[in-house]
Amino acid sequence: MRVRGISTGLYGWMERFARDGIAWDWDSLYGACADSGVDAVETDALPEKLAIARAHGLRISASYVGIPLHLPLAELDIDRSVLPYAERLAAAGGSDLVLNADQADWSNPVAKTTDDVQRQGENLAAIAERVHHLGLCVSLHNHAHEPAGAGLDLASVIEHSSDEVGLFIDTGWAAFAGHDPIEWVRRYPTRVRGFHLRNMADRLPTESVDEGDLDIPALIAAADDAGFTGWLTLELWHPEPLQPSRTMVEDTRRSADYLRGLVAARPE
Repeated sequence: MRVRGISTGLYGWMERFARDGIAWDWDSLYGACADSGVDAVETDALPEKLAIARAHGLRISASYVGIPLHLPLAELDIDRSVLPYAERLAAAGGSDLVLNADQADWSNPVAKTTDDVQRQGENLAAIAERVHHLGLCVSLHNHAHEPAGAGLDLASVIEHSSDEVGLFIDTGWAAFAGHDPIEWVRRYPTRVRGFHLRNMADRLPTESVDEGDLDIPALIAAADDAGFTGWLTLELWHPEPLQPSRTMVEDTRRSADYLRGLVAARPE
């Protein structure tokens, strides 16, 4: 099995550092990621961040942008809200523009209508067309926390968007919402462009991906069967009431080594 490498998102690092009372800047954060043994980080490739990441031997795998994708396209102003991120990512050699379907107002979340879902898919296709010249993969990151919402976001890609738009499957949020991320890979093999990898136990994140209820070896096998060659991105998260026994560097290294072992065990 060939993948681009192991990357990490940064939100869980920031949350864990805050919980542990660790002050950080971009140099110390990227340095900790490098110490954990990952190959890349998922971040906005601003010039100052890119320089620091590269100084630590890290690549930029993806950039994550949250916007209310269900609103009319003109209201999204993608030339301002998306294109600058995409241009920086492409210039840095990144491959994946990961879009999250935000609420218009997170303080007052509203369930999506069927029209919203169709518009979301059409907007994803429009964004993919707008950044096509940059050579990026545009994917939807699933963040809905309940079954219906997760199903609607999935439908926005599979039923209402172009084939150019993919799925960047967050295993933790899929499981939390009552969906099986392995089944998503098996049902939509050509649409899977990447993963945010987190394991779960009783709807609570675990310390590392090798611990929990999700069958990570089966997920990697399904991805391999689907011909997946993208990034495996860790998104470890240690919220209360979880009481971690290891540092974030240790848990990320443990998870990255575990994933590399699973990948190496698959035939090329």
